[in-house]
This record gives sequence, C-alpha cells and structure tokens, in this order.
Amino acid sequence: MIATSSHPVRIGSRKSQLALVQTEWVQAQLQAHYRDRAFEVVTMTTQGDNILDVALAKIGDKGLFTKELELSMLRGETDLAVHSLKDLPTKLPDGLVLGAITEREDPADALVLGAKWTGHTIDTLPEGTVIGTSSLRRLAQLRHHYPHLTFKDVRGNLNTRLAKLDAGEYDALILAVAGLRRLGFGDRISQVLPATVSLYAVGQGALGIECRADDPDILALVKTLEHPETAARCLAERAFLRQLEGGCQVPIGVHTVIENGQLTLTGLVASLDGQRLVKDSLTGEPASAEELGTQLALKLREQGASEILEEIFATARLER
Repeated sequence: MIATSSHPVRIGSRKSQLALVQTEWVQAQLQAHYRDRAFEVVTMTTQGDNILDVALAKIGDKGLFTKELELSMLRGETDLAVHSLKDLPTKLPDGLVLGAITEREDPADALVLGAKWTGHTIDTLPEGTVIGTSSLRRLAQLRHHYPHLTFKDVRGNLNTRLAKLDAGEYDALILAVAGLRRLGFGDRISQVLPATVSLYAVGQGALGIECRADDPDILALVKTLEHPETAARCLAERAFLRQLEGGCQVPIGVHTVIENGQLTLTGLVASLDGQRLVKDSLTGEPASAEELGTQLALKLREQGASEILEEIFATARLER
C-alpha cells in the first residue's frame, strides 16, 4: 500500500475541453483507488493550443501539446500529466517516463457529415465534396482512395470544428471516434471508417500518463490504471513510429489487434499526395511488442518507405 501523503497529487492538463474530460477521468479513477489521497488538476496552455491558424504539419510536432506539461513536472510544479497518447512524442525528455497507458476507446477515424449529406457514406459522396481534416495521415489515405473529393485543412477544438461544419464551411469532417464519444458527440458519427480506408494514428484512443522517472510513489499510483492489452498494442505502435522518426509531418498509420494471444500490427507510410502507399503487417507475442514495432518499421523501409520519408522530410525543410 502506498503511503498516505498530506500533499495533494498534482495532475497537469491542457485547458481544452477534451483534455479536461480525459484528465478528470484519470483523477476520478485514481481517487477511487486511493481514497486517502488528494488529487488536484493543474491546467496550462500549450504551444499547440495557441497556434490555431496554421496546419500542424507546418509548425512541427516536437511536443506541441506536451512541452509545457513536461517542463512543469521537471520543475516539480506537477507530479504527472495526462495526454492523448497520440500527442505524446515517442522520445521523452530525460527524467520523464510513460508511467501508464489506459484502456483504449475505439481508435478508428469517423466521418461526420453535414446535414445536407445525411445518409451518405464516404463511398457515396459525389465529386467535389469538401472534407475537412487537419491530419496528413488521414489526408494521404483519403486522397489515395477518393481522389475525386476535395480536402481542406481545419483547426480548432472539436466544438469549433463541428460549428464550422454546421455553418456550411465543409460538407464533412474526419475526426477521431474517441474524441467525439468522450465529449458526448457520438451521435454525430455518420460512419466509422474501416481499416481498409484509414489506418489510425499511433496511440489514438488511449491516454498516456507521464511522470518523473525518479518518483516511485507516483509511478506506483499511476500503474494501477495501466491496461495491459492496450499498453502492448500502443507500445508496438510507438516503437514503429519511433523507428520511422515520424510525427504529424508524416502520413503514418497503424492498426493493432490481439487475438488468440498474438499481437498483429499493421503499419502504413504514404506519400503526401496519396499516390504511394507502403503497407504490411507482422504478428508476434504481446510481450515483445516494441520489438515487433521496430521490425515492421524496418520491413516497410525495405519496401520503399525510406524514399517516401526522405522526400517528405526534404519538403518540410524547404517550407521552413
């Protein structure tokens, strides 16, 4: 049993509505496990929250939504931070570790249609339909499968994006199922996109709890929220991404499943225009999840992913 402390455990969170819903869920779970401890939420604004008029891919993604939270922990101002795992870089600052990965919500992407298009699926939308997405991963895959559709960047929180859709600025949006459901907008989902159309982002749908590596008390606290199956899946995905050195600037998608005690990881690297896709799968033991992710990344590199990545990184350098 972890010793009782007179000091509250301070949980760092972004101020966005979705971030707070997720952080308050973690707070409630910890409070249920440790009724003799106090847990308080400390909010802050990150660089990614402040830059809303530029596509994420153009401003880089090294800790866009995490840096301020991490500095707060390193300064001792907070004890842990709750992240959407897809926002957490695969290489963490010295002194910080990923303490736990929570049970995953459906990680798939969703099609959200404007009222004019009710009843359609993505396959039946006519030429020129305007789809809003801020993700290069989604964009590349959708361009590959639906070159007749028109795609526009969309930024802002979930409420802002839905308001733009309802105002007619877009005909449809592609959003994460998890975020829609967590904020009570599950009824806006017109279609959950299958893996054949859109592989999801690394870690999508799961929460990552980050804390200091030298704080065994907090590490023990948060470990009670770890979901082993989700952790194995996400560790494989993160190892895959780490080996490819990718992030928001690179269209990289994954799909993982554990069946009959075996973990299958599918990974994809796409060119920005969606013309070239490199995709493959590997199956192995969940206990070797990170090795599986690394092996699949190397396999895709041999199949042409390295050339695609080099072109994308060169383009990004020119645009800066």
